[in-house]
Amino acid sequence: MIQVILNADDFGASHSVNQAIMRAHRQGVLTSTSLMVTGNAVDEAVTMAQEAPALAVGLHVVVAGGRAALHPDHIPHIVDRDGAFPAEPLRAGLRYAFSRAAQAELAAELEAQFERFAATGLPLSHVDSHMHMHVHPIVFRLLLPLAEKYGARGLRLPRDDFWTSVGYSRQRAGLKALWATVFGLLSRRCADNLDGHPLKVVNRVYGLMQTGRMREDYVLRLLDRLQVPTAEIYFHPSTQTEDGAYGPNPSDLATLLSPAVRRALHERGLRLTTFPALMGEQ
Repeated sequence: MIQVILNADDFGASHSVNQAIMRAHRQGVLTSTSLMVTGNAVDEAVTMAQEAPALAVGLHVVVAGGRAALHPDHIPHIVDRDGAFPAEPLRAGLRYAFSRAAQAELAAELEAQFERFAATGLPLSHVDSHMHMHVHPIVFRLLLPLAEKYGARGLRLPRDDFWTSVGYSRQRAGLKALWATVFGLLSRRCADNLDGHPLKVVNRVYGLMQTGRMREDYVLRLLDRLQVPTAEIYFHPSTQTEDGAYGPNPSDLATLLSPAVRRALHERGLRLTTFPALMGEQ
């Protein structure tokens, strides 16, 4: 039986994102979400999650393109005076790679985000990150022991399928090729370092190549062609269009609410799941 996690990123980012995620879980096919503990609407998101015990909640680590948990005075080498990380992941990644001061501050910030999640009282389903920064070699080295310490069950490695995406749409083909190469190499390196660790990793993760554009027809194509034993498909749903070229957006929400998607899951015999369920937990 093929098992599929349907996850929504950016839980806690805004009221409209929170509303969309809860609607997609209660009325649609969403099984899992990833919480931004420094998001503008994180308190609302935590309250919503506490009232929906069937929704698996993981930590969406933010170390680029968002706010930090720690005060900027404590981490001046990695955030600006307002406590914001660099918006460009390349700039943040170079800083983490070459500055020992930045690495020490990054370690403290990562622990602070895990601690904030633990303070919610929610079970930690999994760990992923904004812009997939957790597969950066330095970030991954610091994050892995924290994921185990705080009881995460799963970890996302963004191993998407370039050819399925390009077969669906040739838009941004060059960028997709770059993403496939960079994140494929980084994911392979992370996987090699997971030997002996208890974290669950699924065979395929879909969402990178069509990020912000996970429309119904594309997801139906994925479900029809899915052959691996386990997969995650992630979305960026919102009840209204948010800032940013890659979402969140209402079209991702529409896909998660689509009767055709629900029907395709049933007809193919695909089992909806979560990382804890894959580990044999309810």
